[in-house]
Amino acid sequence: MPKNLAGKRVFARSKIITLFGSLIISASALAQQVIIPSPPEINAKGYILMDYTTGKVIAEGNADTLLAPASLTKMMTSYIIGQEIKTGNISKDDKVTISENAWAKNFPESSKMFIEVGTEVSVDLLNQGIIVASGNDACVAMAEHIAGSESAFADLMNAHAEQLGMNSSFFENSHGLDSDSHQTTPRDMATLAIALIRDVPEEYKVYKQKSFTYNNIKQYNRNSLLWDKSLNVDGLKTGHTSKAGYSLVTSGTKNDMRLVTVVMGTESERARKVESKKLLNYGFRFFETITPYHAGEKFAANRVWMGDREEVDLGILVDTPITIPRGQSKNLKANIELDRQLTAPLTKGEVVGKLFLQLDGQDIANYPLVTLQEVNEGGMFSRLVDYVKLQFVN
Repeated sequence: MPKNLAGKRVFARSKIITLFGSLIISASALAQQVIIPSPPEINAKGYILMDYTTGKVIAEGNADTLLAPASLTKMMTSYIIGQEIKTGNISKDDKVTISENAWAKNFPESSKMFIEVGTEVSVDLLNQGIIVASGNDACVAMAEHIAGSESAFADLMNAHAEQLGMNSSFFENSHGLDSDSHQTTPRDMATLAIALIRDVPEEYKVYKQKSFTYNNIKQYNRNSLLWDKSLNVDGLKTGHTSKAGYSLVTSGTKNDMRLVTVVMGTESERARKVESKKLLNYGFRFFETITPYHAGEKFAANRVWMGDREEVDLGILVDTPITIPRGQSKNLKANIELDRQLTAPLTKGEVVGKLFLQLDGQDIANYPLVTLQEVNEGGMFSRLVDYVKLQFVN
C-alpha cells in the first residue's frame, strides 16, 4: 500500500487502490464482466429481498405499498414478548390465566392454539402457540398478560414500531385479523424481521420449530420452506386473510450470508412459497456479502508534520460488510480522502477523513478514516525543519 495516499492535495481524493493489494488492475481483469440477471418477476402485491447484515436491498417491488399484514402481525407480538423476557419483565415460566377475551371459541374460523377460559398456561407454551401454531387466542392472552388489555398492547406495538423505524405501520390488535387501519408495508416487515433476528435471538430460535402440540392437538408450522432441503430457512411467519391474501416472511442462510424476504398478497399458499423461494435463490446465487476490511486494521500510512513520528497509520473503527454481485470482489477498490493536512498533535482514533469503497467507479459505502496511533508534537528543531518543508509542499 502506498505510504502517502493523500499526496500534495490533501483535500482531494487519493489515488484509488484495490483492497487486495494490487495497485494496477490488468486489462483482462477490467475486461472480465460479471453478468447479473434482473430479479425474477414476483406475482404479489408487494415484496422485498434484503441482506440481513448490511441492509442492502437486492430486489423490491411495491415495497412501500400499504397492505393488511394478517398474521405477520404476530411477529411484532413475538418481538415484544422476546424483549419482555430479555429485560426480565416476564418469565417463560409465568402462568397466564386465560380470560374470556382470549378463549379459543372467540376465533372459530381462524388459527388458534385451542386454549380454554379459566385455565393457566405458561408464557413458554403461549409463545410457541403464537409462533408455530399462529394462535390468535394465544396472542390475546399474552397481550393481556403484558399490557393489561389488548388495546394497551396495541399502543405498545406501535411504540416499538416507531422505535424500529417502521414508519408506515399501524397496529390495532395483537393477531392481525382484518381491521380498518391495521396496516404495514413489505419494507417495514423486513425491518421487523431483521430486528427479531438481531435483538431477540432466543425468541427467533422458536421460528424454526416445525410443530407444536397443546391440548393433545398437534399443529404444524405453516412456513413450508422449513422443510425445503434445497434451502436453509429458519424463519419466519405466514399470514392470510381474505383481505390480505397469502403472505410470507422468510429468512435463511448460505455460508456466511443471511437473507430476508417479504412476499405479501399472493393468491395461494403455494404461490407465497414459490415466490419467496425465487427471491432467496436469486439472492444467494447472484450476490455475496463480504467483509474486505476489519475494524482496527491498518489500511494505509500518511505523512504527519510537526510530530514526534513521520507517519501515522490510518484505518477505520468498524468492520466493512458489504453486499455485492457475486464474483465482483476482485474489482472492489478503495480510496481515501483526507479532510486536512495531518499536523501533530493527533489523538488515537481521531477522524481525519473518509474511506470510500467503490465498484465500477461508484461509491457503495464510506466510513470515517481515523488515526490508529497517537502522535505528539516533535522537538523544536524537527518542527522547524517540517515548517520549512511545508512551504515547498504547499
